Amino acid sequence: MIIPLEKLINYNENAYELAVAMTKRAYQLAVLKGPEVEKNNGKVVSLAAQQIFDKTIEYKFIQN
Repeated sequence: MIIPLEKLINYNENAYELAVAMTKRAYQLAVLKGPEVEKNNGKVVSLAAQQIFDKTIEYKFIQN
């Protein structure tokens, strides 16, 4: 799986929040090392991006 570039290009919201969410999700996936990661040949960044764009997971930032 590669990073969904078309979805990334068409993303119209806060790019910084997206980058932070993808980074945090990729870290979670790398630590958990679940079957999804193995199916994706260990490519956690592209898997995180796909999950966020497909709304498999949702993210929310809480400001202090």
